[in-house]
Amino acid sequence: MSAGHETSPLKTGDGTRAVRAGLPEPVKYEPTLPGPVFAAHFHLPGEATGPYTYGRDTNPTWTHLERAIGELEAPGESVETVTFASGMAAVSAVLFSQLKAGDAVVLPVDGYQALPLVRERLEAYGVEVRTAPTGDDAQLSVLDGARLLWIETPSNPGLDVCDVRRLAEAAHTAGALVAVDNTLATPLGQRPLELGADFSVASDTKGMTGHGDILLGHVTCRDTELAAGVRQWRKVVGAIPGPMEAWLAHRSLATLQLRIERQCANALALAEALSGRGEVTGLRYPGLATDPSHKTASLQMRRFGCVVSFVLPDRGHAERFMDSLRLVDDATSFGGVRSTAERRGRWGGDAVPDGFIRFSAGAEDAEDLVADVLRALDEALDEAADSTP
Repeated sequence: MSAGHETSPLKTGDGTRAVRAGLPEPVKYEPTLPGPVFAAHFHLPGEATGPYTYGRDTNPTWTHLERAIGELEAPGESVETVTFASGMAAVSAVLFSQLKAGDAVVLPVDGYQALPLVRERLEAYGVEVRTAPTGDDAQLSVLDGARLLWIETPSNPGLDVCDVRRLAEAAHTAGALVAVDNTLATPLGQRPLELGADFSVASDTKGMTGHGDILLGHVTCRDTELAAGVRQWRKVVGAIPGPMEAWLAHRSLATLQLRIERQCANALALAEALSGRGEVTGLRYPGLATDPSHKTASLQMRRFGCVVSFVLPDRGHAERFMDSLRLVDDATSFGGVRSTAERRGRWGGDAVPDGFIRFSAGAEDAEDLVADVLRALDEALDEAADSTP
């Protein structure tokens, strides 16, 4: 290469980007992805001017993962990512680093079920908390004077969708920052920063790592000052990811596009099959053309996620259905390669009917997964008929 000549970044697809995201420059005889660095402290002769000083502050394994996530969140752009020990650690870092007594924050009333616990803490610290539903962009009605707008779209578990661009523009006009919980969509389904958000937040426990064996979270933003505040919060509270978890997460990102494509296809196949069942009501999946949120979702989502929600007649019917499934684990998470489902009402905290099912489509063969669900529905109906006097 001649002096002064620079190569431009390659424009690549999601699969290529996921496979190569965050990898360091190749070094002869070194692994492509260096192993996890387990260190509480580093050698610091003289002035501490290097990037790695103490294990609560920085770690080379985090650096590789954070670069990788940043490349997926905003390809070709300069962003900063901060990783955390869990999704709720990431959520808390944004809220508590940006809000102080006297501020107002807008939260979705139908968001993740731990948000009410966060609300209690915020209010105890003198923060005004306003809530509104995700659907119909209802949060617009309570924005005036708020410091921060928190969006979760699609919402968990109801799968309502709001117009991120519209809300972000209105929030910025009103002087508010915007954070989007992008856990369900992942950056391959939706890129909040491109839609106008200041923070893209996610529980990487779910689809990003995809195997149900890691707790992790992240925050990505363009503004270096906002990122510094989030990073400082991580340092103060010590909500840091373990090096092994960070390394496993980076390794798992290589299959992200493969997993997400299969899971989204399976979710759509399942939703289409469920749409023909008389005992199923309240069916929601943003990828269905008949879904109330499909039009809005289509304008801002590139993939519609792996989660399908629906309602069976009552608690007993839902429990019989869950007991009859053979290829689906009864578990309280989503985004994994193995399909999971649960009767969501068993936890409380979500405003859902007793028969509400949150179903996370995995990477099984679609025909097998759909057949298992339809068979379980049939068995649940048969048992109901047998028990009728």
